[in-house]
Amino acid sequence: MKARGWITTVLATASVLTAGVLVNRAAKSADHLDSPSVRADSTIDINDVYTWMDTNNFVVAVTLFPNAAKGGGDAGTGSLFSTAAQYVIHTSSGAAYGATNAGYDIICRFTGTTAPQTAECWAGTNEYLKGDASGAAGLASTDGKFKVFAGLRADPFHFNLDGFHNTVAAVEGAGTLTFDDAGCPQLLGTTAAALRSALSHGLDGGAPNDFFLNFNTLAIVVSLDKSLVTANGTNPIVSVWAATHK
Repeated sequence: MKARGWITTVLATASVLTAGVLVNRAAKSADHLDSPSVRADSTIDINDVYTWMDTNNFVVAVTLFPNAAKGGGDAGTGSLFSTAAQYVIHTSSGAAYGATNAGYDIICRFTGTTAPQTAECWAGTNEYLKGDASGAAGLASTDGKFKVFAGLRADPFHFNLDGFHNTVAAVEGAGTLTFDDAGCPQLLGTTAAALRSALSHGLDGGAPNDFFLNFNTLAIVVSLDKSLVTANGTNPIVSVWAATHK
């Protein structure tokens, strides 16, 4: 088993908590084009984290680099993963919510300044793979329990930005808001209905528009035999979060 480098300063994170081996329970959003880290280094900026089950396999997809360009290379023609960062998917499992403390991490790093880059990935201390992971089939470890795809994909995130801006303007124009004990704004029924309408329409009340429809992103997609992340099936609750370290 090859050694892996120590993880240092966390620069960006996104998380998802999953239940019963992978029904979403709660999540903390990542950002899309609205973070200082995008302007500083898009290669380590996380867009979203997705998890699901594929029969006996636990799958995690992490998208990075908002509005990534096609044609990877170092001449400004495309977007690549950072060669100075570690891309980490953290998991922990347990018997109940709030008691997931059996950790199992997946770490990937990349070399090369032109496409295709070489990916080197570890899952826990027992799974390893290295090579070009950008093909449709990705890479698989020797025993087949660990598979990785890493490359350019269409951004799956959908967002009506015009509707969001209209909603923000409506809230700002509503005056002073009061909040309940849970931190939710207390709105009159007519105000809540107006905000729902703004979110579901575009400019001037027209049809909503998906701002990210034509955006690409860099994606790391990992498939693991679920026994690896559930302590051989003894821990049914799995929490998942991702981070980039540089």
